[in-house]
Amino acid sequence: MNEITFDELKLWSKDSYVLIDIRDEGLAAYGMIPGAVHFPIDEFMEKAESGSLPFEKTKKMVLYCQIGRKSREIDEDLLEGRECYSLEGGYIGYVRSWVSSENDREERQKRAEESIRKKFHKQLLTPFAKACRDYQLIQDGDRIAVCISGGKDSMLMAKLFQELQRHRKVDFSLTFLVMDPGYNAENRALIESNAKTLGIPITIFESNIFDAVDTVEKSPCYLCARMRRGYLYSKAKELGCNKIALGHHYDDVIETILMGMLHGAQIQTMMPKLHSTNFEGMELIRPMYLIRESDIIAWRDYNELHFLQCACHFTDTCTTCHEDGTTSSKRLETKKLIAELKKTNPFVETNIFNSMENVNLSTVLAYKKDGIKHSFLDEY
Repeated sequence: MNEITFDELKLWSKDSYVLIDIRDEGLAAYGMIPGAVHFPIDEFMEKAESGSLPFEKTKKMVLYCQIGRKSREIDEDLLEGRECYSLEGGYIGYVRSWVSSENDREERQKRAEESIRKKFHKQLLTPFAKACRDYQLIQDGDRIAVCISGGKDSMLMAKLFQELQRHRKVDFSLTFLVMDPGYNAENRALIESNAKTLGIPITIFESNIFDAVDTVEKSPCYLCARMRRGYLYSKAKELGCNKIALGHHYDDVIETILMGMLHGAQIQTMMPKLHSTNFEGMELIRPMYLIRESDIIAWRDYNELHFLQCACHFTDTCTTCHEDGTTSSKRLETKKLIAELKKTNPFVETNIFNSMENVNLSTVLAYKKDGIKHSFLDEY
């Protein structure tokens, strides 16, 4: 299929074509090109083969996937003789087209920081500070490695740390740590550009994790996440840090709780802080613990910022990697389940979260402590 660049597409009349997002639902939920219609590739091909695509034949069809590979490989013979194009670079190419110029970086940084202090203060800065205070995440003298993946969550976390440090209520230092596990040049350039735009002085180090998991068939995302954690701990300790900060938010927490029950037959949560078992003296903290994902997205979109969701070089379908080994489809399924339950119970999210603070050991059959299982029969 012929390719078209985003710059070329912008020269066309909007009435002359239809832009079709053929990615899976999880990727499309993270962000779509404005004006696009979501039509997952399996459904699209089914309609194409039956000759029942619901688009005007007089309009050109411009298809895009995540990186431009799947859309490019679609057989044009199945498309009813329509004029069709593949968007070069896919959604990631579109995101990269938003790389800021040197001229507007200062203004965009100012706008992003001001929005945290004013428009989104209650939604972002207040719960960030509350989590740090209530869970005692930061102490005087801490040297914190703020781990940045290049996505919306970690980039915002870096800005919130800067804002918290500006108030100087606690004396701590920050190192904004980016691990390059094998990004291609364009993805790395986007991360660097976004960091410059937001005024985040990142420290980049390299690893070969993508190459190491490239040929792994079973749970490559799980292995990748575990390896990244180890590399981050090691580098942070080398730099003199005693804590690493990850950008997991409130929605990550409640989804993980529910997935553990439904798919792992266990009741456990994503803790706001953990001692490292392999790196003595190191601690993991999650200061975004009380921040809603919808508020992160609102801040991102208000400031017209564009981040990478996943920069894996070996997959076209990978969404956010999770340390618990769950797939994007399971997490999306859980998101939908919570949204459905919320229609009849507006407090369902809060209830799931609060359930982890209201465990009555007298009413559970068994529990584990330090790896040892205890039964209710032990003290019956």
